Amino acid sequence: MNIHKATASYEKWAASCIPLDRRGLSYKHTQMTLGLFPFLRATFYRWVQIWREVAGEAAKAPALLAVGDLHLENFGTWRDTEGRLIWGINDFDEVYTMPYTMDLVRLATSAYAAAVEQHLDIRPREASDAILEGYRDALKDGGSPFVLAENHRWLRKIALNRLRDATVFWQKLERLSKSQARLPGHVEAELRKLLPDRSMPCEKKRRMSGLGSLGHARVVLLGKWHGCYVAREAKELTPSACVWARGIPAKDQRTRYGRILDRAVRVPDPFVHPYDGWLLRRLAPDCSRIELASLPASRDEERLLYSMGWETANIHFGTPRAISAIKRDLAKRPGNWLHKAAKAMLHATERDWRTWKRK
Repeated sequence: MNIHKATASYEKWAASCIPLDRRGLSYKHTQMTLGLFPFLRATFYRWVQIWREVAGEAAKAPALLAVGDLHLENFGTWRDTEGRLIWGINDFDEVYTMPYTMDLVRLATSAYAAAVEQHLDIRPREASDAILEGYRDALKDGGSPFVLAENHRWLRKIALNRLRDATVFWQKLERLSKSQARLPGHVEAELRKLLPDRSMPCEKKRRMSGLGSLGHARVVLLGKWHGCYVAREAKELTPSACVWARGIPAKDQRTRYGRILDRAVRVPDPFVHPYDGWLLRRLAPDCSRIELASLPASRDEERLLYSMGWETANIHFGTPRAISAIKRDLAKRPGNWLHKAAKAMLHATERDWRTWKRK
């Protein structure tokens, strides 16, 4: 099955679970032609389909509840209940039980793709070594979240560098077209519970964002509270693409978004709420992913990748029974295993991307 047939098959499967926005899918298909990195981000379904064959020995590893669709732009910031800025993984749409190596290889492959497109200056082997070192150290120390207060000041500077200008951010939301989608009544009621005043008047806006979830319904409630904007979003979820890759019908399958949030070493975002097949959350300038294009010119890429490896372990601690087996598995692997697997997955992804562009 080539990339075209895989895409058609996956989208048909997803459409059997939720209504898909064809305009959003068309935009996604266009974005997939623009570069190797966006193609990788948009095609986790293809990744999981070819993973075992291409990654080889790296795919034979202890399983746990993993992120799955992990990449460099799956990290961002949010505010905790104390108002502190937190950094970490912020997208769990594709969570499933998988080999722990899946997350590490995909993260390293995304770094390689970013380096190919000159978003990063670090050499591939140095990138994978930094990720693996951070992961190993976190396993050894028990993990800890990234609270950007008095600690991790260097990372705070990176995060603050890309925090969006509030005026521009809210103007962009204000200019969104009105949503024609109808939220289920119980979903809208639950979303309104996340507002400072659940009875406040709001406009419903249509929003397209991300890459992997383009085509999914997104409805934004945008209103003003004490003279300034607030926004809450509901995004419809599908089960993980791992379900599709196993040939299992989407019907009656459920997302595992909430399970991983409840178990990981994590300072939670109090406004993230998986609910009945939807993801409900706050939208704000400081609650979003960090894009490669917004990274400051002066940054320690090796340290950043080390932190991403550490944060990956934070999430994997959500399956505590697997940690001992992971440590034993890591101890017996050769030093170049992650680099070798990421390089193989990068080449396979690049072949698919070139095929996709020729359609």
